[in-house]
Amino acid sequence: MEFHPHEVKILKFLQAKCSSKEIAEKTALPLDAVLRAGSWLSTKNLIEIDESISKEISLDKEGKVYAEKGLPERQIANTVGRSAPLGEVRSKFDPNVFTVGLGWLKKKNMASMANGVITILDARECIDEKLLKLLEEKNVLSLDSLNEEQYKAFEMLNSRQNVIKVSEKREISFIPTKEGIELSGRLEVKDSLSQLTPQMLLSKEWRKSEFRPYDASVYIKPFHPAKKHPMQVAMAEIRDIFLRMGFKEIRGPLVESSFWNFDALFTAQDHPARDLHDTFYLSKPAKVEIPGFERLKERVKATHEDGWTTGSTGWQYTWNEKEALKVVLRTHTTAVTARYLSTLKKESLPAKVFCIGKVFRNEAVDYKHLPEFYQVEGIVVDENANFRNLLGILKRFYDEMGFKVRFRPGYFPYTEMSVEPEIYFEPKKEWIELGGAGIFRPEVVKPLLGFDCPVLAWGLGLDRVVALSLGLTDIRELYLSNLEWLKSSRI
Repeated sequence: MEFHPHEVKILKFLQAKCSSKEIAEKTALPLDAVLRAGSWLSTKNLIEIDESISKEISLDKEGKVYAEKGLPERQIANTVGRSAPLGEVRSKFDPNVFTVGLGWLKKKNMASMANGVITILDARECIDEKLLKLLEEKNVLSLDSLNEEQYKAFEMLNSRQNVIKVSEKREISFIPTKEGIELSGRLEVKDSLSQLTPQMLLSKEWRKSEFRPYDASVYIKPFHPAKKHPMQVAMAEIRDIFLRMGFKEIRGPLVESSFWNFDALFTAQDHPARDLHDTFYLSKPAKVEIPGFERLKERVKATHEDGWTTGSTGWQYTWNEKEALKVVLRTHTTAVTARYLSTLKKESLPAKVFCIGKVFRNEAVDYKHLPEFYQVEGIVVDENANFRNLLGILKRFYDEMGFKVRFRPGYFPYTEMSVEPEIYFEPKKEWIELGGAGIFRPEVVKPLLGFDCPVLAWGLGLDRVVALSLGLTDIRELYLSNLEWLKSSRI
């Protein structure tokens, strides 16, 4: 077993219980070095550490004033002498001092008052005054060192505001074990190096010195440095993957219009997804700005009603502009994608963008559902894009994330063809669906772009991906204020 020179010094000095401060004085070691070496010796079962907490008392700001001038009741008693008119005495004092002093004169039975005259009955020094003087002289007293009379005086002074200050004193002592005492006689203090300095390198002094070996078996208390939340780490990783794949990040508002959230995505105005059961509608603000609304609304209206020029028959109902102007908390980041599509021109293509953001749904909270969560969305707008390109992009993305992925056919309201990527979750030995993807329908693309063009699109719920990667079975655990879990979670 290897020992640090500080450990050896402490062991050789320590033959009985001793405070860390005394050890520091006797061995000429800094106190923090003694405490650190003591911790190492404790892990080696060579000493035991005893920690005790005692209380100390000293004068607070009012106490210092009273120690100089006397307690309020003593000031009044000295002014009165034997007896004096109460009004005359009152005029000589600050109202607060007089009120406090008069109260304590009665409480201590030091004075009586009758017919407007105050008479001093007992002018002897009280026990609290004696303690006040002692504290002025000693500065600090241990509460445990007070005798019965002094403790009663302490309680009297402590009942007053800002007179006595009570503080805790922590004392750490070392007690050598039998093994520690036996070993101390066999140890020698050796001068050895723990680190090199520039001066040693220049003078080559290190060649004459012995280097202290490190003991890798010594227990070191875990240190938890500051780190990002696992969700933030995952978002940064996903952002990096998309940027390396040549995508550009886009963002949009959390408070959105129904137009961008639903109508621009060809979601019928009587679709169940727009009900209060699924969507949070806001009364304030009453409306939000809709960029390009006047330019786009007739196209979207016609597409909903009869399909416009998309080749579709539409939803065969009368589109209501008021429904499109309603304000919601966005239910998906596809609203951001729709906004972006409406700004593109043919000369802007090809375009590749992604969005990472929070979305809101009126969900019942359980182990796999939350009313607010993060979504990852991406699109590729390219006249030459096809479904095989979409599968290739998704496979590349999930490979980068470290997941084994497979695809199965799916259905989504605003994509056709559609696919559901599934990843293999090793701990449960099963495939889990984590998102949806497909090619945007012409009813979405043409009104926004002004022309038809393949748009590859995909999205996934980020919370579930992060929970699975951390081995959590309940996504609510991601947001609990559990500091121990946050400290120990891998990043």
